[in-house]
Amino acid sequence: IACTVQITILFQIKSTSTVFSHRLQAYDYSTVTSESKRCQARPLPIGFMSPLSFANQMKEQIRKVIAHEAAAVSDIPIEDDFITAVAIIHKQVHEEKGKLVTSGMGKAGQIAANIATTFSSTGTPAVFLHPSESQHGDLGILQEHDALLVLSNSGKTREIIELIELAENLHQGLPLIVISSNPDGILAKNAAAFIYTGNPKEVCPLGLSPTTSTTVMTVIGDALLVSMMKKIGFNNEEYAKRHHGGYLGSKSRLQAEGEK
Repeated sequence: IACTVQITILFQIKSTSTVFSHRLQAYDYSTVTSESKRCQARPLPIGFMSPLSFANQMKEQIRKVIAHEAAAVSDIPIEDDFITAVAIIHKQVHEEKGKLVTSGMGKAGQIAANIATTFSSTGTPAVFLHPSESQHGDLGILQEHDALLVLSNSGKTREIIELIELAENLHQGLPLIVISSNPDGILAKNAAAFIYTGNPKEVCPLGLSPTTSTTVMTVIGDALLVSMMKKIGFNNEEYAKRHHGGYLGSKSRLQAEGEK
């Protein structure tokens, strides 16, 4: 009888909606009887997978994704260009009173935007400039003492190359920092500081969607950010001035009081 019930459930999993299938897979397996466990050990019809087997395979896949991305982060080459990039940002922003302007297209652009906002909240004024919008007036945000930080996994993103050309026409000699997987690309060749990602293979099953590459770009941005915070001596009191609201605002003020 236990076997018959189990087979019925399996057919329900196959024939009903995906949502219902997932609900069945969330069943508490600790309550499964020894008889049903014996039935689960029998060969299943072709095309069927027990909920427990599906869950185990999914967990293993998740472990592989995390391991792949962790290895890519560990393999980021730590070269002198990191130091050069920090020096450029410090000189242009904290000495010349310019700002850091980040840019990138697509997923890389989202990482560039995050880098800009995090720099701003930690004492280094920065803005994100969308490469396409730059051709429709937004290029005007650039000033003569700014520094450019662009992200392009391929190192040859058309919109980014055009942005660099337009920026040079507006303000000649703006220092360029490039984060890319292509050391031979036109962006790398025109950079004052080129930070190589290590060209990690995307964990995406198709090898197409920006996954591992954007993880690595995020970590590189964090490395530059933390280095700059250390260089300018950024503390809790200064953080609280820029991040007044929310939990972090309260926490920074509390920590600032403890530093006095």
